[in-house]
Amino acid sequence: MLFPILSIIAGLIILVWSADRFVIGAAVTAKNSGMSPMLIGLTIVAFGTSAPEILVSVMASISGSGSLAVGNALGSNIANMGLVLGITALIAPLPVKSAVLRKEMPLLLAITLLAGVVLINLDISLPDALLLLSSLVVCLILFAKFQKNGNPDDQLAEEADEIPEMTNSRAIFWLILGLSLLVASSRLLVWGAVEIATQLGISELVIGLTIVAIGTSLPELAASVASALKKHHDIALGNIVGSNIFNLAAVMAIPGLVDPITLDALAFNRDYLVMLGMTVALLIFCLRQRPARINRIEGGLLTAAYAGYMLVLYNMST
Repeated sequence: MLFPILSIIAGLIILVWSADRFVIGAAVTAKNSGMSPMLIGLTIVAFGTSAPEILVSVMASISGSGSLAVGNALGSNIANMGLVLGITALIAPLPVKSAVLRKEMPLLLAITLLAGVVLINLDISLPDALLLLSSLVVCLILFAKFQKNGNPDDQLAEEADEIPEMTNSRAIFWLILGLSLLVASSRLLVWGAVEIATQLGISELVIGLTIVAIGTSLPELAASVASALKKHHDIALGNIVGSNIFNLAAVMAIPGLVDPITLDALAFNRDYLVMLGMTVALLIFCLRQRPARINRIEGGLLTAAYAGYMLVLYNMST
């Protein structure tokens, strides 16, 4: 048992670090190639925080552990809203940009409902995967439109403007090293998670919903808390919304592309419904006051809901 636990810890640490190196290498390479900050922000920066979930999902599916991949996608979304957004709002109330409320939030709700349509029969097949990926393409087109019509000082552009100066050779080195370590660490993480699930008799779905989901959500937690501490309070919600859309439209589609699976009924009846409920609650929190904001009370409710969900998972798996 000791070695699988150590492999999970090492895998998570390397995963988070290598994702950061990969994004920096890719962003600098793109910047040196003449890409605009807005385009870099829309593609590479937005992709970066979901890289751990994507790689873990791919490795889990290749290893025949598709349930772990689905648990990772659902669990990461629940953790993003309950843990990441909840803790961030407890640190500092979060103003919500009107554009996020009018555009990105309804889009997240639509993708969440689409994911429910895919999950309701407890199968993720190739057509399901293609449907989810098609929704991702639509989202990316809409994001591009939102960016074009939005404020040029949007956070994605700001993050892209903060790209460090670096030579092409060094940037490519970090790009290749980061990607290589992402693959290796995600493989290590999946192996450890599957071993622990097997030895303890816990389902791969639960392992994906808890240990793996929390671990792969660490980049979002770090970015959101750092933003709150820097008084960039309007950043966190936009990052979480984008990450959640990507998790459902891309990460959850991977098992259907690699190895179609049949899921436990709890994946829909418990986990998906919790995710849907938190998404609706988040929208209500934003709509119930003007100007829209998520106060410490709502942050506390989201954090408490996540703690309660973790308790339910623990009780059901023991």
